[in-house]
Amino acid sequence: MTQVSEQGVLDALRQVRDPDLHKDIVALGFVKDLRIEGGDVSFRIVLTTPACPVREQLQQQSEEAVRAVAGVTSVRVTMDAEVPKGRGLGEKVTVPGVRNIVAVSSGKGGVGKSTVAVNLAAVLAQDGARVGLMDADVYGPNVPLMLGAGKVRPEISGNKLVPVEAHGIKMMSMALLKPGDEPMILRGPILHGLVRQFLQDVLWGELDYLIVDMPPGTGDVQLSLAQLVPVQGAVLVTTPQEVAVADVRRALRMFETVAVPILGIVENMSYFVAPDTGTRYDIFGAGGGQKLAEAYGVPFLGAVPLGLEVREGGDRGVPVVVGQPESVQAKAFRHVAEEVARQVSIEAMKPELKIVMSGA
Repeated sequence: MTQVSEQGVLDALRQVRDPDLHKDIVALGFVKDLRIEGGDVSFRIVLTTPACPVREQLQQQSEEAVRAVAGVTSVRVTMDAEVPKGRGLGEKVTVPGVRNIVAVSSGKGGVGKSTVAVNLAAVLAQDGARVGLMDADVYGPNVPLMLGAGKVRPEISGNKLVPVEAHGIKMMSMALLKPGDEPMILRGPILHGLVRQFLQDVLWGELDYLIVDMPPGTGDVQLSLAQLVPVQGAVLVTTPQEVAVADVRRALRMFETVAVPILGIVENMSYFVAPDTGTRYDIFGAGGGQKLAEAYGVPFLGAVPLGLEVREGGDRGVPVVVGQPESVQAKAFRHVAEEVARQVSIEAMKPELKIVMSGA
């Protein structure tokens, strides 16, 4: 009987390439704990995110590659994930325990930015990631309501705020600290201090992703976040019509100016399918988000259709991906979340990829 060698198995696995990072899984260091007992082979594949959209594809390809090795009688592949730590930029302050900060922003209000942020966080948490959600939309802080935690008040531990947990997400919002209908009237320096406090004076703990729901526009909060911490990237939310797309162009340029990568564009309220007839209606036009992504050479993360399910979930405090996971809207949000996770991993792995490609 042919003896199976470690080198033979690794050579077979070098045929399996990550389609996003464009290198084989051995060179990327994804293969861990390889064990060979006679003809029985087992190993782990540690991906860069639990929300990896090609997880099953890589598992199947790895199994098939190793089974083809002479002498192999069985293959057991365990899929795992470890989110890489994002980039560090100069003297910017990092948030202890937080591996990646992702800003969700828009050029104008009313495009469903907070809904995207909440459902993005919920999908990542469902997939096993450690997720925080920072509601930096101080003028309209409605994330607690959308997570069903509007009446909860954060505790204090060691002079720091303890984030409220809902649906597996750690969350902090001005709405938790200043409840009621009193308007938030804040100017630049106060906003800067508030963003700093939410980053440094909250016990976020160990997080794979800290999703930041930004105010609409290109104002002080966006600049403060970009100045204070290394933001891994920004997700821009738009609706299809030209007026919304034009505002997103300005937001896109603003993030480029402060050296924050654009992870991609989400087209929310993309279309409506009548439940009684199945007819599709492009209420706000069609394709504006995708055309913008193509024009600026950034990823198009997906289109989310209009639906009562999304509004009802937000009002009840149960994100649609949690309350109605089989709905068209929930599946669209899941696709968006997987694409965001993909882009975060690509950004985070860029230094490692340079080393791999140079042969160092």
